[in-house]
Amino acid sequence: MGSNIADVIIVGTGLAGLAAATELGDRGKRVILLDQEPAHFLGGQAHWSLGGLFMVDTPEQRRMGIHDSLGLALNDWMGSAQFDRVEDHWPRQWAEAYLEFAAGDMRQWLHDMGLRWFPVVGWAERGGSMAQGHGNSVPRFHVTWGTGPGVVSPFVDRLRAHIETGLIALRSRHQVSQILTQNGAAYGVAGEILADDSAARGARTNRQQIGSFEIHAPAVIVASGGIGGNLELVRKNWPRDRLGEPPKHMVSGVPFHVDGRMIPIAEAAGGHLINGDRMWHYCEGLRNWDPIWPNHGIRILPGPSSMWFDANGDRLAAPCLPGFDTLATLKEILKTGQSYSWFVLSQKIIEKEFALSGSEQNPDLTSGKWLEVIRARLLSRGQAPAPVEAFKTHGADFVVANDLATLVAGMNKIAEVPLKEPHLRRQIEARDSQVDNPFAKDAQIIAIHAARNYRGDRLIRTAKPHRILDPKNGPLIAVRLNILSRKTLGGLQTNLDSQMIGQDGAVVAGLYAVGEAAGFGGGGYHGYNALEGSFLGGCIFSGRNAGRSRDIA
Repeated sequence: MGSNIADVIIVGTGLAGLAAATELGDRGKRVILLDQEPAHFLGGQAHWSLGGLFMVDTPEQRRMGIHDSLGLALNDWMGSAQFDRVEDHWPRQWAEAYLEFAAGDMRQWLHDMGLRWFPVVGWAERGGSMAQGHGNSVPRFHVTWGTGPGVVSPFVDRLRAHIETGLIALRSRHQVSQILTQNGAAYGVAGEILADDSAARGARTNRQQIGSFEIHAPAVIVASGGIGGNLELVRKNWPRDRLGEPPKHMVSGVPFHVDGRMIPIAEAAGGHLINGDRMWHYCEGLRNWDPIWPNHGIRILPGPSSMWFDANGDRLAAPCLPGFDTLATLKEILKTGQSYSWFVLSQKIIEKEFALSGSEQNPDLTSGKWLEVIRARLLSRGQAPAPVEAFKTHGADFVVANDLATLVAGMNKIAEVPLKEPHLRRQIEARDSQVDNPFAKDAQIIAIHAARNYRGDRLIRTAKPHRILDPKNGPLIAVRLNILSRKTLGGLQTNLDSQMIGQDGAVVAGLYAVGEAAGFGGGGYHGYNALEGSFLGGCIFSGRNAGRSRDIA
């Protein structure tokens, strides 16, 4: 399809854009799919993900003894979202619709496309407060075999089939700078053609302009992602009233191309950004010793046993425990005026409880082969998975020692605030005193016992409680944790067909937004907090809704 006229233009070739394009192709629509990055970046940010999907009451859950339901998931989601604004009308409707999808035909639809899931369902973002508050009451994080590439691949296969028939044209290195409108309705896009770039997938590419383009269609779908790779925009939108001052230093959990440039372009065409101050950043970021994109950060996916200290060496209190309440922990860390914190743990903890986010950090799961998983996670002979051990050896944020005095000396070499060994020792010894029997008053030890009641955690994610300072459990490990940018929870306001809603509350004719650009649906369907697995799920769901929209004739 060499024409510059189509039925639909989609800006962005991430997961949301692919979902929309493939659904439109199935309907026989002519689609032009644009992206500022090279063709080998197809799949966008989703390619780099762990491939986790928030699904409800699945066979995987039932096989693990998990009793879930739409009602329980709705209670968890609303307790986490805490919708409290007039503009939350559409986000709330999106949340309810997504939960019905996640508890309904989502799994079967994806299964029919070829997706399969690791049998141990992950228990992410556990909350740790009240039943009506934030957090997942049960494990719901379904890791896709093949991780992010495994999620993206079936959509790419569907896309290529439509490219072969001529229904869809993929035009890479096309940077959109304007959405064309007339009488309040979108009719196309215009922008610049960028020079070819052979940079590795995810790396920063050039912005050299070698031409221009203009393409016409009665429908334009913005699927360009959020702002997580643009730290200037992250700090500009930072919710100081809720989280305090933004961190002085952050690492980037997403590639450079997640730059937010299409948001103001869509606003100029009549779209309306809402909830721009709602965002999702992690506290357990590592500086990548082998980076792909600028300032590349990797997140630790921790089990519940590492002791968490702020920059001053004070232990964080519940619910600020590993894997429990991300934004509450972020707020506590930033109260110190510093932008980092510490894990202190043993070798027994790291070998069972540390995983790293991302497809490239989990080659066993990305391979989709059981033998690789068994070798990496069950036959490691006292070692953590190889990518974790590589960070322990090469990472600038790791300190390893056989005794606490040497550990603290190493921590102080990379600390901005000097730590005192006696202060850390008192807190670790107090915690260690709680592990000799099944009873405890320490909230973290109680949480560890609760985690081990779930056989999935007991099998592969939670170490048996033990004394961290006992040499037989060593060596000791400290990890300096950086704030890591990731997700935009607010976005362009849309109705359930992914049509953009203007500031006046009316539909903007011909203009749509999906994925992170739409706050994963409606302009922020997570509200203030995310429950994990709902990022990829939101991209799929909002893209599918746009592709099936009855308003795209």
